[in-house]
Amino acid sequence: MTSRATSVRPAPGRRPHRRTLIGLVVALVAALAPTGLTPPAQAAPVLLSQGRPATASSTENAGTPAAAAVDGNTGTRWSSAFSDPQWLQVDLGTRATISQVTLVWEGAYARAFQLQTSDDGSAWTTVHTTTAGTGGTQTLTVSGAGRYVRMYGTARATGYGYSLWEFQVYGETGGGTPTCGSANAALGRPATASSTESAGLAASAAVDGNTGTRWASAASDPQWLRVDLGSTQTICRVVLNWEAAYGRAFQIQTSADGSAWTTIYSTTTGTGGVQTLTVTGSGRYIRVYGTARATGYGYSLWEFQVNTTGGTTDPGIPPTDPRNPNFGPNTFVFDPSTPTATIQSRLNTLFTQQETNQFGPQRYAVLFKPGSYTADVNLGFFTQVAGLGLSPDDVNLNGHVRVEAFWMGGNATQNFWRAAENLSVTLPAGVTVERWAVSQAAPYRRMHLRGAQNQIQLWNGGDGWSSGGLMADTRIDGLVVSGSQQQWYSRNSEFGNGWTGSVWNMVFQGVVGAPAPHFPNPSHTVIPQTPQVREKPFLYVDGTGEYRVFVPALRANSTGTSWYGKTPAGSSISLSQFYLVQPGTSAATINAALAQGRHLLFTPGVHHVTEPIRVDRPDTVILGLGLATIQADNGTVAMRVADVDGVKVAGIMFEAGQVTSPVLMEVGPPGSAASHAANPTSLHDVFFRIGGPGVGRATNTLTVNSDNVIGDHMWLWRADHGDGVGWTVNTADTGLTVNGDNVTMYGLFVEHYQKYQTVWNGNGGRTYFYQNEMPYDPPNQAGWMNGATRGYAAYKVADSVTSHQAWGLGSYCYFNVNPAVVADRAFEVPTNPNVRFTNMVTVSLGGVGTINRVINNVGETANAAHQQSYLTNYP
Repeated sequence: MTSRATSVRPAPGRRPHRRTLIGLVVALVAALAPTGLTPPAQAAPVLLSQGRPATASSTENAGTPAAAAVDGNTGTRWSSAFSDPQWLQVDLGTRATISQVTLVWEGAYARAFQLQTSDDGSAWTTVHTTTAGTGGTQTLTVSGAGRYVRMYGTARATGYGYSLWEFQVYGETGGGTPTCGSANAALGRPATASSTESAGLAASAAVDGNTGTRWASAASDPQWLRVDLGSTQTICRVVLNWEAAYGRAFQIQTSADGSAWTTIYSTTTGTGGVQTLTVTGSGRYIRVYGTARATGYGYSLWEFQVNTTGGTTDPGIPPTDPRNPNFGPNTFVFDPSTPTATIQSRLNTLFTQQETNQFGPQRYAVLFKPGSYTADVNLGFFTQVAGLGLSPDDVNLNGHVRVEAFWMGGNATQNFWRAAENLSVTLPAGVTVERWAVSQAAPYRRMHLRGAQNQIQLWNGGDGWSSGGLMADTRIDGLVVSGSQQQWYSRNSEFGNGWTGSVWNMVFQGVVGAPAPHFPNPSHTVIPQTPQVREKPFLYVDGTGEYRVFVPALRANSTGTSWYGKTPAGSSISLSQFYLVQPGTSAATINAALAQGRHLLFTPGVHHVTEPIRVDRPDTVILGLGLATIQADNGTVAMRVADVDGVKVAGIMFEAGQVTSPVLMEVGPPGSAASHAANPTSLHDVFFRIGGPGVGRATNTLTVNSDNVIGDHMWLWRADHGDGVGWTVNTADTGLTVNGDNVTMYGLFVEHYQKYQTVWNGNGGRTYFYQNEMPYDPPNQAGWMNGATRGYAAYKVADSVTSHQAWGLGSYCYFNVNPAVVADRAFEVPTNPNVRFTNMVTVSLGGVGTINRVINNVGETANAAHQQSYLTNYP
């Protein structure tokens, strides 16, 4: 577009008698067999863990703390929450060589677990793994080294948590040389430089994980680039990814204070390209110090990567602290004690940077903890603002959460990729208008605009156009004014003073306060209920200060919001069960986290993958902050979801790389046939992009092979503008292919693909709201033919399909490269009474190009002389 309810467990001290008896038996056995609990007779190895500091992912209650497992008392124990995974960790105080671990289990033991070591408590190496744990007393011979040792449980043998009377670690202090880790310690850290060539070539660009951005210096010697690692690190490797302007002579230096420097590497014969340097040194600060350039230009680095010891070349999956999580440098969390000026300054800085930054790699999330604030949130590209309450009303912003279109002279047709979620807004005194002038991929979700006298305008409020959007699970006390919005989808919302306005395609589903059904003038398609939907999972902070993710329950035949005047149904997951993915993390590490039973939270940024992310476990949650983007490099598939129940993917953007991917995301392998009717997989605010920031290519974009999948707001876009755009450049055949049965799409946007935009091969499919633009750029009619048919339909239902329904559809053409191009039809479906399409429109935008028929051979032509064509029913 251009122009599961939470388990209830016994109270502390009131556990079931069966568990108590088992525990007493274990304790008695242990007392009768003390040799299993004492160190070996020889002087070495020795018991290292007793009395050392211990932590855990969770505790069942205050009487079962982590420390009880290392106190040498077999009558006290640690026990965890009743979920997977869980861990118990002990700090030995110094690095040690580990030779034996003894686990004395209470009746609640681990069926599957790992023993892991670490030098820093962050990067972990597995030294023992089993999926056939026996419980009782397990004495395990291991080989490893580290300061920290943990038991990492991934599958419980009972319905209770994990419980250890004692966790004993044996070995010798000292240990061997730690390995050089693969994690980039410089990624996202503060960077400074002696100079920059221009504002667009800042020092930070060399540590952002994006090989498409760079730092460049002035054209003189010497010059330097410095990174603050945040704490003293032992540095073992540096990788320099030079642009063509490289350093012939340079040094790598470290410093404890950023003032006195020690050289740990020096050369006068630098080669440029990618240089991987093995070094030995330590410091909080590290810099590359150039003394002789290889060209007449300055020094220029795409990326400056730093590896430290204490890691491992194998994927290390660190625990997540749910009270102090690392959301990365591009997430800003405010609480009511934050000064208003500090909040507003940050918001203003982000907007200034992002107002026109449509294709940059920057991504941001701004999060507000429960409370009241005064703030004017003006959202630019790739910025998400969200409340951290369980209800939107837990966070109130006195001010605005708005989107304007001033950067395009009032035209909002390119106001994409931003989000407002889980907040309430009280407008300033005397102000009655909130503006949300957006087009695709800009959800206004789970929001509350207070005040019956107020209105929200979905356009710039007097000039320009806007084209497409979503409002879901939202309460507007006052009026919604659509203005110039060409199409809009509202679902499960409440409009206190109704809605006004219509252009081509306005769809209301399960909306309290929707206008009366009428089509085509005004073009109001009204579906009274939403048959089955799950709202988008979201991050929140509970009353104890713990971050959690709430997963709303499925609702059937619903109207209105899931939260206003009611307690939302669903389940809550501690953030300790999530792996927080930072930019630069490999797909191998991500998959290792998934294999350990972790959910994923992608922090804001562009995440490059060279192999598929594989989601194989039922009920896995994958949540993105700040429109986190997964880019498929080297022709890989970015994500494959197995044919399992209840996976949720939310707030993620997928992007094609320069090498053609067969598909960016696949839900279920080909031939999937399991029923997921009781617990469907769902996709929420999942967006796809082919081209725009540069060349991107994919044959297909999203393929759904599983049955019963729910799509909740998706935009699949082959770019019509930006960089790397052209008929033979950003090539992509098809947006959405549905092979599964009983798949439902709510709010589906698919645009500009070179063949069919959407192909539906499964039975029982339903689409509520469809917005499409055909490709702008067919060079001529001969170059865009489907056999003898001129062009490709925007929505193709296969001839073999016997049941399908769709409501509120629009397809538009704008053949600006060659206005003589004709599309024979917008919708192509089998003629069958169980295949029913309701309320369709075709539009020739500005009369540039022709859509000959609406559906099959029915409906009027849309062209320069007759630019809109409406059809109410087919057949």
